[in-house]
Amino acid sequence: MNEPFQPQETAFLTYPAGGWRKAMFKWPIQLWRLGLGPLIGRYLMLITHTGRKSGQPRRTMVEYHEWQGHKYAPCAFGPRAQWYKNIAADPRVTIQTAAGAAPMLARRVTDPAELTGAVRHIQQRNPAMTNAYLATLGIQPDLSDLAARKERVYIITFDPTDEPTPPPLPADLAWLWLVAALLPLLLLRGRRPGKREEATHG
Repeated sequence: MNEPFQPQETAFLTYPAGGWRKAMFKWPIQLWRLGLGPLIGRYLMLITHTGRKSGQPRRTMVEYHEWQGHKYAPCAFGPRAQWYKNIAADPRVTIQTAAGAAPMLARRVTDPAELTGAVRHIQQRNPAMTNAYLATLGIQPDLSDLAARKERVYIITFDPTDEPTPPPLPADLAWLWLVAALLPLLLLRGRRPGKREEATHG
């Protein structure tokens, strides 16, 4: 059996094994917890999947595009990505976008017509990102070269399901906005007695 093709890493696409790179990929999830899902969910999708070893919910934020009624998410690091390994083991996921949360079955796009159509659509919407991704796979930015090396491309799509899926991520930190709004008022109120005291002693 041939080993899966390993994408060429670049400064633009480097596998986030740990440290600041991994943190950078995770921080948008905190924005979702802050209640900004309706805003960032126009461009990014939050996927809740099940850890293949832990059995616990795991979450990943990815770029997505809609085409012919389906949502498509490129998996830049292919079979190396932990979230791809998880959905390969258990495809039942919950996706969250600006449209809300939905239970889905994740699947890798392997049909040649669907794959080339989805990539072409994504390429039209974001040519710089798509061409950089294809370059890491050794693929020229044209459909004929894509068709010849389609096994290197990992595009994930999602089909509706009635099966149970992991719980969606709540906006459990949205209350911090209220704290941030009230804090200046509390600080100003705390200073007023001091000013009145200065005026009295003056």
